Amino acid sequence: MILLISDLHLEEERPDITRAFLSFLQTRAPRAEALYILGDFFEAWIGDDAMTPFQHSIAQALRTLADGGTRIFLMHGNRDFMIGNGFCREAGCTLLPDPSLVQMNGEPVLLMHGDSLCTQDEAYMRLRRWLRNPATLFILRHLPLATRHKLARKLRKESRMQTRQKAAEITDVTPGEIPRILRQYGVRTLIHGHTHRPGIHELDLDGQSARRIVLGDWDRQGWALQVDEQGFLQTPFNLV
Repeated sequence: MILLISDLHLEEERPDITRAFLSFLQTRAPRAEALYILGDFFEAWIGDDAMTPFQHSIAQALRTLADGGTRIFLMHGNRDFMIGNGFCREAGCTLLPDPSLVQMNGEPVLLMHGDSLCTQDEAYMRLRRWLRNPATLFILRHLPLATRHKLARKLRKESRMQTRQKAAEITDVTPGEIPRILRQYGVRTLIHGHTHRPGIHELDLDGQSARRIVLGDWDRQGWALQVDEQGFLQTPFNLV
């Protein structure tokens, strides 16, 4: 069995999400062969050198799961793209590139965070290209901590304001991007998060069946996609 989750946006201000996640790690995740976390695991991340006691505690909880035999894979999201090898070593997880091609149930499956599919949001795509540029990342990682904290607060505030002002179709994936990315990687299953619009979308790709599975966020309830011999099943559960 494989489990996939996304968009927990962990932060100290949401202890209900943290409790639900820790319970998930202790009860359901140990039965999984692998756990994939597809981005926006944390609400914000300004560098491994700025880890708080809260973030260290999450890393240790992941390490306990990894030590029990469950492989953990982590992908960057738009909120936590500065997570680095330091956190991954402490947490016992492997950092995945976005996108990543993996095998599940005997078929190739493409994993993404999903923000790169929202090409109609041109302002965000410009910002994304700038933030993910290696030169920009180098500069950000070497800024004083106080400056990084201030910049992170500014970006979060602006992101929330802009999201409220944008039409729903702008903040969702661009429909034409789905068949393009499926063809590019030669797959018929895409799994991503980011949009907070959970669902399984059946598609026709050049006369063959295909699907796009959108992972749910952990705001009002938790979501986990389970992949086993029965197929792909995503179910919500209550936060505790």
